[in-house]
Amino acid sequence: MTEAVRLDIDTFLPYMRDVIRCEGALHELNLMWRLIESSAKMNCPDEAQAILPTMAATREGFTRLEHELVASLVSEKVGTVLDEIGTQAQYVIDIVVRNLYERTADVGFLATDNELCNFVAGITDDQAAARARLRAYATKYTVYDEIMLLDTAGNVLVQIDETTPMEGSDDPLIAHTLASDGFVETFRFSQLRPNKRLALIYSKRMLHPQTQRVVGVLCLCFHFEQEMAGIFRSHRDAAKRSNMLLLDGDNRVIESADPTWIPLGSVVPVNHSASPRLWVFMGRQYLVRTFRSGGYQGYPGPPGWQGQVMIPVDIAFTGRDTQALAALDAGMRSGLLSHAQALSGPLFEIMAAAETIRCVVWNGQVMSAGQQGDLSKLKAILAQISETGARSNALFAKSIGDLYETVLNTSLQKAEFVARLLVDLLDRNLYERSDDCRWWALTPELRQALSAPVWTDALAEEVTGILRYINSLYTVYTRLFVYDAEGRIVASTELDETHGPGIAGEQLDALTLSRVKALRTEQDYYVTPFGADPFYGGQSTYTYHAAVRDPLRPDRVVGGVGIVFNSAPEFTAMLRSGVGERPGMQALFVDRAGKVIASTDPAMPVGSQLALQAEVQQLPSGRSLSKVVERGGNYTIMGSAASQGYREFKTSDGYRDDVIAVVYDALGAVREGQSRSADLELPLVGLQGGERAEYATFWGDGKLFALSAEHVQEAVSAAKLTSVPVDDGRGRVGLMAWTQNGREQASVWVFDLCLLLTGRRAVVQKSSQIIVLRHQDRLLGLLVDALHGVTEFRTDQIIPTPFGGSAGRPALVRAFIKANGGDVLVQVVDVKACFERVYD
Repeated sequence: MTEAVRLDIDTFLPYMRDVIRCEGALHELNLMWRLIESSAKMNCPDEAQAILPTMAATREGFTRLEHELVASLVSEKVGTVLDEIGTQAQYVIDIVVRNLYERTADVGFLATDNELCNFVAGITDDQAAARARLRAYATKYTVYDEIMLLDTAGNVLVQIDETTPMEGSDDPLIAHTLASDGFVETFRFSQLRPNKRLALIYSKRMLHPQTQRVVGVLCLCFHFEQEMAGIFRSHRDAAKRSNMLLLDGDNRVIESADPTWIPLGSVVPVNHSASPRLWVFMGRQYLVRTFRSGGYQGYPGPPGWQGQVMIPVDIAFTGRDTQALAALDAGMRSGLLSHAQALSGPLFEIMAAAETIRCVVWNGQVMSAGQQGDLSKLKAILAQISETGARSNALFAKSIGDLYETVLNTSLQKAEFVARLLVDLLDRNLYERSDDCRWWALTPELRQALSAPVWTDALAEEVTGILRYINSLYTVYTRLFVYDAEGRIVASTELDETHGPGIAGEQLDALTLSRVKALRTEQDYYVTPFGADPFYGGQSTYTYHAAVRDPLRPDRVVGGVGIVFNSAPEFTAMLRSGVGERPGMQALFVDRAGKVIASTDPAMPVGSQLALQAEVQQLPSGRSLSKVVERGGNYTIMGSAASQGYREFKTSDGYRDDVIAVVYDALGAVREGQSRSADLELPLVGLQGGERAEYATFWGDGKLFALSAEHVQEAVSAAKLTSVPVDDGRGRVGLMAWTQNGREQASVWVFDLCLLLTGRRAVVQKSSQIIVLRHQDRLLGLLVDALHGVTEFRTDQIIPTPFGGSAGRPALVRAFIKANGGDVLVQVVDVKACFERVYD
């Protein structure tokens, strides 16, 4: 617990009603412990001597826990909210930067387009043809709402947005671009886009094709508002309890998911350090997370840009009621809760304290079993302890459950959010690939070369040079190649040692060639199914194809362009950006059949088969789900999302390739033997009248057992067990030094009851206890899962079993107790048989 969190406890507490209830319950319990302890000292000091030290220690523990648990609950809740909004804030800026990286490549390529350069240089003067070429580009790269060409004086030579006609401009970006070798990124109000508050423009100077002198400027105007609206719509929390923002370097709001709430242009507080404190904006207090981009492919993004999410503190901890934990089966729910110590130390201590109360009462009841006189007063005190503890424990259990529910639900939401983000990143990335192949197929030099009657070395050299230039700008491809109408590859870029040399002279497969030649328009494209690709060194990838058409007869296909996506590092980078540095989290891309497309899990390489649950396999496009599953021996959060496409890609362009992102986040090892009754406090009721006997009950292997109370000395925590490697077939698991009234009595061998009964070793947990038994002059300890209670039963409620065991191996359970009107059967462990089994 940091000091900053301690100082903020009183600030956050009023917004957490469940924590306030827990604090009240703790305070009440503390008072009751004091009253009960005082009563025991006054009414039966001698009889209570054995339990008074434990009662005092428990009371002192609760005094401390009253403060620590509340602080821990507040800290966990604040941390959970900060983590949740931090994930969203980071992805806002990451998505934006990845998108804008593609723009930097686009402007560099289009500024060297020969047809456009000829027009700007005055070599050609067909404005309509130039506009048609720009529109053809915008039709494929639909992220642009304006493309314009200007001369060196700022005169607009041609533009595609005729709703805002421009004659010319002296905007400073023109002079800046003319003086720059690379691209220029401008984000502000611009005369070039007078109807926009802010414009995001990528510009690059254009050179004369022959003299290489500067002749003009190309401007690509990114449809920024539309893009941000799509990001906010896809990734903002569905309940709209928080606001998602994009900020500039001065912490000024560039875009807001809800500008009526946080207006554009506002300067807001930022929180890069994830500080758990409140930030005030316009008179309202917020939890805030802010992230800068780490860059993508060497591109840092616009200077100073940040992603941020803000949530008002008054609603940050409300509206989170879920049934994630309740929906699990009892065994998994119990197993998950057994990992509570990793969630919160003080939280785990309060759970252990509940067991301490149970142990105090249980031992006191055993000690006073069948006794009269002052020990009956002790029974009354024990009843008070038990009643108060049970009432308080119910409140503790609810608070603990609520907290775990919150953490579990947040983990489920995060895994689902990451899965949605990952398929969104994939679709956005592959959208660009579909654009690239179609646009490059329109390259005049390629069309003319493939339409030539004879393919020559000079043409091969020219086309190869074009491909190399493109590949140098678009580094996400391992290879670009061009093939003729017969499918013979006539030019290609070379690859590195991993993927091999160029492939000129090789033959395209007949199926792909037929699909390319069947493409009807320049808007159509073909993607090879994901799988082993000979042009990718035999590894699995997608290759995007578009038809190259005769410039004089556009209906005649003269060949095609193939671009080989570098899927291995690109997909892996996407997945790793999603899982980040979270230990235990893995992410995969799979197809509908579960075939792995990419994976961060070494155990699930590309091409392997992931066993998908039917509900995941059948997820509709754009839908997602999350749940708790068992995977690899761990309780695991699973989030999954099915791709829905991006813009027209996979939505209206005729291409379908459903990809499912699956995210796994391990919570802890699966623990067997956690499936005992969902209600640990299940009361057992005996019958009135008649001859009676007292039995001490406990949990083992998920079932209720009983021992005759007269043989039970006491129960102690299994933490006192010293494991000793013994393999004698009798269930011996270690030694324990037994002390009573502060004095060491003996070293006691401990035997695993579960192992004796089933042959399986018990899983030792914090609730595990060792019950010390005495028979005649011998002692032994039984390792059990948890204590239950001590109850009187009439002898006619005891039913013998017909099973007597075998020679030399007596049955340990020889009777059942019919409790609660026969609704509950409790197995009675025969103490004599137990001693005979382990010692004789």
